[in-house]
Amino acid sequence: MDGTTRRTQILAALQAADKAISASKLAKELGVSRQIIVGDIALMRAAGEEIVATARGYRLQALMEAEGNVTKIAVQHTPEQTEAELNIFVACHLEVLDVIVAHDIYGELTGSLRIQTAQDVADFMARSQHAEARLLSDLTNGIHLHTLRYQDPADLTKAKALLAEQGMLYQN
Repeated sequence: MDGTTRRTQILAALQAADKAISASKLAKELGVSRQIIVGDIALMRAAGEEIVATARGYRLQALMEAEGNVTKIAVQHTPEQTEAELNIFVACHLEVLDVIVAHDIYGELTGSLRIQTAQDVADFMARSQHAEARLLSDLTNGIHLHTLRYQDPADLTKAKALLAEQGMLYQN
């Protein structure tokens, strides 16, 4: 199978999927290596396909946005409060899609998170503690935005109230 046909099949699989599909699963289905799929995804993104990499695999951006309400909120806290912040979001049934900071030189920097569960929080914290890199929020004195997805507006209201109680909701 040539690359064009394979990428067409990858796109069809992503369009039909109701959840993220891993590169390994796509590779097995298409009879190629995982690295070939990763390369195909990179080519598809370069060609304008809005494919998002999550901890669970690949999804189409349009399908993700159709799964609930999306909003951004501003927060500020220390690195030590990151786990508490993320746990507030997941306890209130919010998905943390990303983190965004405003950098003086590079402008807006965005890091994909895709955190939905307490296990996702634990995994993120373990990765951040073992990494030799700092959190994006370290660049901006703890001030950052999160893009959140939610189903019930009451869940968002509750999360904001809990963040405010903890002094983490940014209020200039």
